[in-house]
Amino acid sequence: MAFDFSALRIPLVQAPMAGGVNTVEMVAAVANAGAIGSFGFAYSSAQKIAADLEATKQKTHGAINANFFVFSPVSPPSDLEVQRAIEALAALPMSQGIEYRVPSSPYYPELEELLDPVWHYRPHWVTFHFGIPPSSVIDRAKQLKIAVGITATSVQEALEIQRAGADAVIAQGIEAGGHRGIFDADGADECMGIDDLLKSVHGHLKIPVIAAGGLMTGHDIRRIQSLGARAAQMGTAFLCCHESGASSAHQRDLMQKNQLGTAYTRAFSGRRAQGIANRFIRQMQDQFYLPFPIQNTLTGALRQKAVQEDDGDYQSLWAGSNYAKVRAMSVADLINLLSKEYSQINQS
Repeated sequence: MAFDFSALRIPLVQAPMAGGVNTVEMVAAVANAGAIGSFGFAYSSAQKIAADLEATKQKTHGAINANFFVFSPVSPPSDLEVQRAIEALAALPMSQGIEYRVPSSPYYPELEELLDPVWHYRPHWVTFHFGIPPSSVIDRAKQLKIAVGITATSVQEALEIQRAGADAVIAQGIEAGGHRGIFDADGADECMGIDDLLKSVHGHLKIPVIAAGGLMTGHDIRRIQSLGARAAQMGTAFLCCHESGASSAHQRDLMQKNQLGTAYTRAFSGRRAQGIANRFIRQMQDQFYLPFPIQNTLTGALRQKAVQEDDGDYQSLWAGSNYAKVRAMSVADLINLLSKEYSQINQS
């Protein structure tokens, strides 16, 4: 289903962010302000997804996106691998009192089960990260007139997405915070910035491109449109909004620790993800980790303890490379500001 971007007040998608950052209040506020509000449902249960979509439906008639991970099969780690991964974590000061345990299979939820509430509530969009979902999923979405978007980090991935029948490519530049959406987690990554990626896919695609990666202002939206994108996807820009579910330490460090910059790590989840270069990322550099998403479950207790103790050094503070430009205000005020910046004549 072709989505009518012109119906939006501003060509903007609030990025899906798993782990509770995308609250019902945030998503509804974004949709009510004339952009696309997104849920990151990667680790949710079907019951939680249904509850969030129902609650959001009561708050807005605007455009909503439900996002999911496309998990790849993973083999159980050996006892030695488990021991090495736990030993690496146990050496951290925050690990005191934590008994690390590796989950048993299955390591991730079944996509088809998670999608049941989506088929029932029929949000405007359903999007996917880490790969292309089964063709039956895309077919079902089209039957229900739900637009399908899939993340690409290269021209090759973008072309595969178009051939699969998706309605849009979400082009993710290396500047983006959170998990890198590359299909093959262990494959070669071209690490293209968003501007270069947009220039590379230009002329190759017949479906719209939504640009993601380091976009923080209305001027950024105007810039990526000049490079062929139909809309911008922003995540970090919304992390310090009043409606955000990001932890207090996450928001505080975004505002106060600009000097740290960002870094990519696999140590939190087993897949490359970009966040504020906190003590965990620095101390776990070159340490052994388990495959995704087993490592993500393994580090869960550590991250939860850090949240309880309001310690940002051991939380996954996902953020894009331009996080120093983050602004603390309500969603409505942020989108008003973005719209004003977007509407200004570019003097540069």
